[in-house]
Amino acid sequence: MRLLAMATAAVMAASPVMADLVFPSLSYRTGPYAANGIPFADGYEDYFTLLNERDGGIGGVPARVLECETGYNTEKGVECYEATKGEGALVYQPLSTGITYQLIPKATADGIPVHSMGYGRTSAKNGAVFSNIFNYPANYWDGASHAINHIMSLGDISGKKIALVYHNSAYGKEPIRTLEELSKKHGFELMLVPVDHPGQEQKSQWLQIRQQRPDNVLMWGWGVMNQVAIQEAANIRYPMENFIGIWWSGSENDVLPAGEKANGYKALTFHNLGKDYPLFDDLQKYVVDAGKAAGAGDQIGTALYNRGMYAAMLAAEAAKTAQELSGNAEITPAEMRDGMEALEMTEAKMAALGLPNFGPEFKVSCENHGGNGLGAVAQWDAAAGSWNLITGYEASDQDVIGALVDEDSAAFAAESGITPSC
Repeated sequence: MRLLAMATAAVMAASPVMADLVFPSLSYRTGPYAANGIPFADGYEDYFTLLNERDGGIGGVPARVLECETGYNTEKGVECYEATKGEGALVYQPLSTGITYQLIPKATADGIPVHSMGYGRTSAKNGAVFSNIFNYPANYWDGASHAINHIMSLGDISGKKIALVYHNSAYGKEPIRTLEELSKKHGFELMLVPVDHPGQEQKSQWLQIRQQRPDNVLMWGWGVMNQVAIQEAANIRYPMENFIGIWWSGSENDVLPAGEKANGYKALTFHNLGKDYPLFDDLQKYVVDAGKAAGAGDQIGTALYNRGMYAAMLAAEAAKTAQELSGNAEITPAEMRDGMEALEMTEAKMAALGLPNFGPEFKVSCENHGGNGLGAVAQWDAAAGSWNLITGYEASDQDVIGALVDEDSAAFAAESGITPSC
């Protein structure tokens, strides 16, 4: 009997045990930005739960979300990275420009990819310099160009005054250089209006806007800053149709506090909105109804829930690509990086996933870690309580942005002693 037990144990030890595919989530469910961090984290985790419950994981291997609370604090974010990187982490989603900047050298040295989707260091689009950093499908400089292109589509921009109300941090300052170049190209005046963290007090900024009367206001805000700005804009009767936020200033949390006065406010986006997609039926069945949702299930279909879900979907598709390229179901971080660099999202692929027309088509390569830079404009309908796309996914000004990416990435390569890899 003892021999039988020993033989059985030997067979079990010799049999391969499938390790989880680990996807860390540097979340913030606490602190001044929790209202925005929670739905993103829920969407991210729920998508992987769906893959596990419906499909048995990714390529037959279960996915595991390893959540670590950062409170949107850069130091805590780095601590989370150090605490989780040894768990088999395949890709990091920092959800913070400050954390992303700190992880660029660390993750690159450790051979782990980072996906700063629509945020972070914009010049990381140059994969020849930033080998392990990806920011597809679009970046902040694309967003700055999308906003200016939208304004130009409505009339002549020459001689107009455009204000940028921005979070006074690395995040908020990202679009300034691009807007300065675009102002030279198109002849508009750029007015800079910084707002200190967390943004609850903006009386002086909006007094300045009321006095100087810019033709348009752009906003790079996050958390409570957004809702305060929209309420202050309503207080001075600034026309909401002339107020455009970056995609991190376009959630339900930002507009609902202002009620009807927020009607007409615009925000950029790189994915679609609402939950009228077949995938959401599966989320309801396999995740929410099964009692396995990360949250209460009341955020599904909101802008930030959708963004977290979209980030998870792109991570899962990159993992599938990595499995195909390597021939391994249990991929390594290096293989995940290669999968991300070979990722191609087509409309046919998104439709097959149950997300037709959910995001723009794009392709990643060694030279281009940022995708095609396509973005759309959404507008808030207060009566319906919903965001609606008012444009298709359109291109940014790559003549301006490409030159800035080349310049900034070349400077980083020189400072860091990096030889471009492709």
